[in-house]
Amino acid sequence: MSRFAPLPADLPYYAVIFTAQLSDDTTGYGQMSAKMVELAAQQPGYVGVESTRDGEGLGITVSYWADEAALMGWKQVSEHLYAQNMGKQKWYEHYTLRVAKVERHYDGPEGR
Repeated sequence: MSRFAPLPADLPYYAVIFTAQLSDDTTGYGQMSAKMVELAAQQPGYVGVESTRDGEGLGITVSYWADEAALMGWKQVSEHLYAQNMGKQKWYEHYTLRVAKVERHYDGPEGR
């Protein structure tokens, strides 16, 4: 999946930036990834997601949330906790997660 998330009208909002290198064993990863995107979209405060992965398994997924309470709620969803555990045990060679508060955004190509 590679698409742009809609920019929310209300500022600020939060971005969760997840960068991961896949391991050699990705059995079941694609299905779980798709399920997590669908499940996240059902959560209160979900704004959107952008994701890309190169041919060598390095991926970046950015999910957007209306407020910190929404992203903390997503963090506690049981199916998401299970997927996180599978990632740590099986699917990811390495990952980095960053949370950022977005105070400005622009859309383009014309920008501001």
